[in-house]
Amino acid sequence: MNILKKLSFTALITLFTLGMYSCKTKKMVAKPDPVPAAKPTPPVEEKKPEPVKEPEKPAPVEKPNYNFENIQFEFNSFVLKTASFPILDKIVVEIKKDPAVKFVLNGHSSAEGTPEHNMSLSVDRANAVKSYLINAGIDPQRFTISGHGDKEPVSTNSTEEGRALNRRVQINAQI
Repeated sequence: MNILKKLSFTALITLFTLGMYSCKTKKMVAKPDPVPAAKPTPPVEEKKPEPVKEPEKPAPVEKPNYNFENIQFEFNSFVLKTASFPILDKIVVEIKKDPAVKFVLNGHSSAEGTPEHNMSLSVDRANAVKSYLINAGIDPQRFTISGHGDKEPVSTNSTEEGRALNRRVQINAQI
């Protein structure tokens, strides 16, 4: 029985070893995680280029109207009348339309007084208009002053209405 025990013991060890050997060859292989299915990427929307805008053309500038009304003055005065301000404001708008144009400010007087006084008064009247225009933002280099005294009347000097019309400043464009 001893031999049988030895044999059985040896057989057992052999079987055990073989079993172990077979276990070693059967290594557990971890299965890889399944690759997640790729999410479909949303289609990229192509941005349409914005239409090219043509540069805006500036609004056509109105041609200036250089037919100015005469600026009237009181007897023996070169102070601007309040009634002349709206006229002068319209003149400023027209003059600013073309900064290249120069102007002659022609001062006049009625026939009352001496020729020397009337000449001086006509120059002072033209300078009063020039000061107003300069204060409105117009370049003083654009103006030339000319005094005519009572030599170029637009109406008769025999009536007060005629003399009032002769007390004036005319603005002429030098185009």
